[in-house]
Amino acid sequence: MKIRNFSAGPSILNEGVIKKSAEAVLNFADTGLSLIEVSHRGKPFVAVMDETQALFKELLNIPDTHEVLFLGGGASLQFYQSALNFLKTKAAYLDTGSWSSKAIKEAKLVGEVEVVASSKADNYSHIPEFTVPEDVDYFHYTSNNTIYGTEIRYDPDCKVPLISDMSSDIFTREIDFSKYICVYGGAQKNLAAAGVTFVIVKKDALGKVDRPLPTMLNYQTHVDKGSMFNTPPVFPIYVALQTLKWYKELGGVKEIEKLNEQKAKELYAAIDESKIFRGTAEKDSRSIMNVCFVMKDEYKEKEAEFLEFATSRGMSAIKGHRSVGGFRASIYNAMDIEGVRDLVKVMKDFEKKI
Repeated sequence: MKIRNFSAGPSILNEGVIKKSAEAVLNFADTGLSLIEVSHRGKPFVAVMDETQALFKELLNIPDTHEVLFLGGGASLQFYQSALNFLKTKAAYLDTGSWSSKAIKEAKLVGEVEVVASSKADNYSHIPEFTVPEDVDYFHYTSNNTIYGTEIRYDPDCKVPLISDMSSDIFTREIDFSKYICVYGGAQKNLAAAGVTFVIVKKDALGKVDRPLPTMLNYQTHVDKGSMFNTPPVFPIYVALQTLKWYKELGGVKEIEKLNEQKAKELYAAIDESKIFRGTAEKDSRSIMNVCFVMKDEYKEKEAEFLEFATSRGMSAIKGHRSVGGFRASIYNAMDIEGVRDLVKVMKDFEKKI
């Protein structure tokens, strides 16, 4: 029986990526040494870093105005670091879930924050309508909300620069980087093993704040040193490179988007057509990465039974977050459509038996 990994993160990786990364742990670049013991300043790993940054830029069509950094600390550190580097007087934030609310909290330590809209009162079940003021330094939003299953799949149109946490939907659509001064995210959902954070910064937007910046929290430090100011997380960066190579083999971001849209279409159709399941996110706000659903009220007592049934059939990590309950199927890029169809079959088989 094949185990299907629907974990929200750390999450599924392509099988070929895992094998190549495991091989490098045993023998990296024919050096006879392990990837996790070689110098990050040695030629073999410097080549890995250079290729990873170049391929990252190529696949997302990132212009020369922006730099790709690989740092530590996860998106949680970027909530603060992005504000520290770009918030001069006031910034606008959109509150669409747990991660955006945490970003708001950290930004308030730096300067004034205006929350332009929030869907908290509706348990974050939709993306609220919002208007971005023109007297702010930037507008920050979380593109995909893993816990609540909502997503913004476009670049907001406003007159101020954008910053976005794209931890869980990077490499799922094309992005107009001319609108952004910063895009960041933890890599453990759609790119690599846990431990590395990608940060894409607009170079001429740096150095504009008056406050002194700690060396490690100053983006310019890492731009100047090519993400090598301190020892980078070598293993997850190598995993990222293997994933990026696989993405290129698939045909790039446009092809990946088509595959993801088909996966989400089939899974949401199964939910909407079911007599026992219902989705939790409003239809016009649904994520194509994290599909959240629960039992309808008259079948609520069957949730534990379905979880046990699905697990016994190889469906791993589909239990929903405690904030929403029910179930969550995270169908990131590495989840193939056969895995989604296996889950749909399990759902339909369970519905027949009750």
